Amino acid sequence: MNYRQNVGYKVVLTADRTLMSEYNSFLFLGFSACIPKGLIPDWFYYSMFCPSVEANKDGSVKYAPCGIRKIEAVLLNNGFKRDEVVVAHPDHLDKVVGPNTMILGITENDPLALGPASSTFTQVLGGDGYMKVKFKEILNNRTVQRYKPKIIVGGPGAWQLEDSSIRTELGVDCVVVGEGEKALDSIIKKVTNGEQLPGLVHGEVVIEDEIPVIREPTIDGIVEIARGCGRGCAFCVPTLQRYRCLSIEHILKEVDVNLRAGRRPLLHAEDVLRYKAKGLSVNKEAVISLFRTVRNHPGVDSIALSHFALSSVASAPEVIEELSRIMELNGKDGNWLSGQTGLETGSPRLMRAHMGGKCKPFNPEDWPQVVVDAFQILSDNFWVPVATLIIGLPGETDEDVDLTIELLGRLKRFKSLLVPLFFVSEGGLASTTKSFMVENITRKQNELFLKSWMHNLDWAETFLQECFLINSPVKWFVLRRFFAYSISKSKDFIRLCENEYDYDLPAMIRVARAGKVRWLPFPFQFIYDYLRLRHYEKRRLKADISD
Repeated sequence: MNYRQNVGYKVVLTADRTLMSEYNSFLFLGFSACIPKGLIPDWFYYSMFCPSVEANKDGSVKYAPCGIRKIEAVLLNNGFKRDEVVVAHPDHLDKVVGPNTMILGITENDPLALGPASSTFTQVLGGDGYMKVKFKEILNNRTVQRYKPKIIVGGPGAWQLEDSSIRTELGVDCVVVGEGEKALDSIIKKVTNGEQLPGLVHGEVVIEDEIPVIREPTIDGIVEIARGCGRGCAFCVPTLQRYRCLSIEHILKEVDVNLRAGRRPLLHAEDVLRYKAKGLSVNKEAVISLFRTVRNHPGVDSIALSHFALSSVASAPEVIEELSRIMELNGKDGNWLSGQTGLETGSPRLMRAHMGGKCKPFNPEDWPQVVVDAFQILSDNFWVPVATLIIGLPGETDEDVDLTIELLGRLKRFKSLLVPLFFVSEGGLASTTKSFMVENITRKQNELFLKSWMHNLDWAETFLQECFLINSPVKWFVLRRFFAYSISKSKDFIRLCENEYDYDLPAMIRVARAGKVRWLPFPFQFIYDYLRLRHYEKRRLKADISD
């Protein structure tokens, strides 16, 4: 055991176990972190969906989420020594936390499972999402409880901890909502001086020149190219933040950091197609130059990306064509590009009410055709969108849902994934609306939810063939068998809900939870029932002790 393992690092940075994964090289398997624990066996989940990044002998990780690497860089740039700061694996906190540890910084995407994906899955399937479970495991870690460093939580999900009673119950000392780079200095000075920390800090927007260059590699080689969005969707936090782009020089430095670790660059922004844009129109020359420069950079064999806007695609088809040429996409054997985007609704009325900026440079009335045109452009150029839908937007009517269902019918022929999510009250709507609950779902909304998943299941066999190109033959065989069986059973489940329950999903859920409908492959159904029984037994025992 080395010195640091005896006394601990001054600052320990970590994230819950679900974020410490490269998801078998398929980034959007990260959605699996939102499913309830116990739905499938942990060993299967962590092996097939969420295998761990490699941990070093000292407890540090070889790759970490981009946000953690930014905070690490700020600390090292501002006077901390390398042997005072560590980015640690959550399963090895006993190696890095000790009597000298002042701060445990935790980056979280969804600490209480209140985000759109988690709340959707847990409302439908019951239980607690993996992110929530693993976040609490960090807080309750034996070594953390022994030495009691100041616990500071940041990241995209920090908004869930704004309530002081929640922070007190969890034992969280400080929550940073927003960008954390500028907030760090004051927080660290207070900890060092033994002063009381503010329970809630709203981080300031960091200008481009003050965003640090990462020192160590990120998960999946993620390289930040821009921050914020500026489209102004009322329910979304990033769209309310000022849009800023990083320089090519900054980006290439982070590409090099990841290349040295054997990671291809994955360019990340809320909309990579708006790089260096003035306003909401695509800067065609800047985007093409960015991709060409990165692709031609020594050591780069391929490029991936995280997010793009459908309106950007539809307004600049020639850019998509050129980027596909640069990345040498041909659609064969999985040689296509995937990224996340927001479809949200097929209703122009709801678009105008809640997200008019998402349509720009088009009008809300154009939105359904914009979506179809964008999907066609993406399909022609071997891009596969993973598109979110929002169910239960404020003021949504059956007529609005019908328009979305109609739009889904027009998208059926395009290789894509559609992810239906329940509306979560955050961003500009946080103080004026309530989150959508499955108990309030209408028949039409049920129909939309299930038809979205039927679309995914219809394309699933293609994805099995092209997407999960895993090096391990055993893992590939197990995944294929599991998914093939699950696809078949899931389609049966949807048909059952349609034909026997008339799209009454809550009624079917109640029957399933009573054990009268099997909705998981055996033996997973047995394990799910067993864990559910254990969960209720623990709750009952806890209640008895309290009484």
